[in-house]
Amino acid sequence: MGKRGVKPKGKVKIKWSPNFAYAIGLLATDGCLSGNGRHIIFVSKDEEQLRNFMKSFDISVFVGQTRSGYTGRSTTRIQFGDVLFYKFLIGIGLTPAKSKTMGVIKIPSKYFFDFLRGSFDGDGTFYSYWDPRWKSSFMFYTVFISASREHIDWIRRELLNRLKIKGHVTNDSKKSTYQLKYAKKESLKILRKMYYSKAVICLGRKRVKITEALKLDKNTRGW
Repeated sequence: MGKRGVKPKGKVKIKWSPNFAYAIGLLATDGCLSGNGRHIIFVSKDEEQLRNFMKSFDISVFVGQTRSGYTGRSTTRIQFGDVLFYKFLIGIGLTPAKSKTMGVIKIPSKYFFDFLRGSFDGDGTFYSYWDPRWKSSFMFYTVFISASREHIDWIRRELLNRLKIKGHVTNDSKKSTYQLKYAKKESLKILRKMYYSKAVICLGRKRVKITEALKLDKNTRGW
């Protein structure tokens, strides 16, 4: 309890919604929890991503600069203190050293694909190409990336249970991350679930990239 028996309040209102689940997905990929039990940090070079993060949690905080320990490049970040929210995040499966230790994230079932869209915007990718082996064969993939095999396996199990799709897991060239890939028909099932409405909050440039690519396939136009 705080002063005079008043219960302390956090910056973030802890209430599940599509936007809240989306931002949890962003945190699970591009965010981290400090070791002091208080601060939440979110890093992105994309201004829209930062705005979406604050909008989803209904907060307005200072956007500062940080320097990457890997590249030395400066990028933008949000950092704020909220003990109650920090404890909530620990309770649903995020950890201070989450990159390789993160596993299951406790998301209400109805918001899973909002969470997944946040995860995709944070650390996922979509790519497409014409396959030279077959005439007029257009291929595309939706990919989720994590340094934690346990986390990738959890997403894969959830998608198998929900959409009956299998995908496949590969390592990157440096064997530092796992990539969960879904091709064509399986990919389309995921995309339709993640972008179930034109109004959902998302990273605009990724959605445009997907839409423009799928226009090239006569079977997926208007997906």
